[in-house]
Amino acid sequence: MTDVVNRLGIKIFADGADLADIAKVADDPRIAGFTTNPTLMRKAGVDDYPSFIKELVATITDRPISFEVTSDDFAEMERQALDLHGFGDNVVVKIPVTDTAGTSSAPLMRRLATAGVSINATALMTLDQVRVTADALADGPPSVISVFAGRIADAGVDPIPLMAEAVALLEPYPRLELLWASPREVLNVLQADQVGCHIITLTPDLLAKLPLLGRDLGQFSLETVQMFRDDAVAAGYDF
Repeated sequence: MTDVVNRLGIKIFADGADLADIAKVADDPRIAGFTTNPTLMRKAGVDDYPSFIKELVATITDRPISFEVTSDDFAEMERQALDLHGFGDNVVVKIPVTDTAGTSSAPLMRRLATAGVSINATALMTLDQVRVTADALADGPPSVISVFAGRIADAGVDPIPLMAEAVALLEPYPRLELLWASPREVLNVLQADQVGCHIITLTPDLLAKLPLLGRDLGQFSLETVQMFRDDAVAAGYDF
C-alpha cells in the first residue's frame, strides 16, 4: 500500500464473493473486513449459500464478514438473520432497508439488534433512511449503515454532502458506523475519508488500483503512453 493509503483513517472492506479473490487479500492488514451480497455471489457462481458461508467463516476468523438475508418476507428474514448470526462471532447480518414493496425493515432490525445481532443495514440512499435505521439499531451491538453513494452519484446527485450529513447524523450513536457503498473509482476512497465515513467497501478491481493513490502524474502519463505503444506493437498495428 502507498503512504497515502496508510495515512487514511477510513477502514477498507473487501467486497466480493470469489473465494480466490478473497484469499488474495485475506492477509493484508489494511483489509479490515469483508462484505458480499446475492448479486456478487451469483456472479461468482456460488450455488450453495450455507457452504459458501462456512468456507468463508473458516477462512476469515479475525475480521467482520457481512452476509445478506435472501427472503422478502420479514418473518423469514428474521429466521435467516438468526441463522446467519449463528455461523460465527464475526458474522454481520445484512438486512435491506426495505422489502421489495418498499416497507421499512426498521422494526425487524430493531428486534434483531435487541437480540444481539450485529446488522449491516444495506441499500440506503436517503438521509431519512439513515435516521430511521440509526434509531432502530441504537440499542444493539456494533452495527453498520451502508449508504450506496455510488448509486446516488449514478442518479446525478453529488453524494458528498449527503454522506457528510449522514456522518453527522450518526455522531450520537457511537456503536454505529457509516459505510460508503458502491464506490466507482479510487477517488471515492479519499472523498469518503475526508467526510469522515468509517468504512468503504472496495471490489477487487478497485483494490488493485489503490497503489495508484499519490502517483506522480507526469510519470503516470509517461507510463500510459508506453502502455499504448506496447499494445500497438504487440497487436501489430500499422498502416
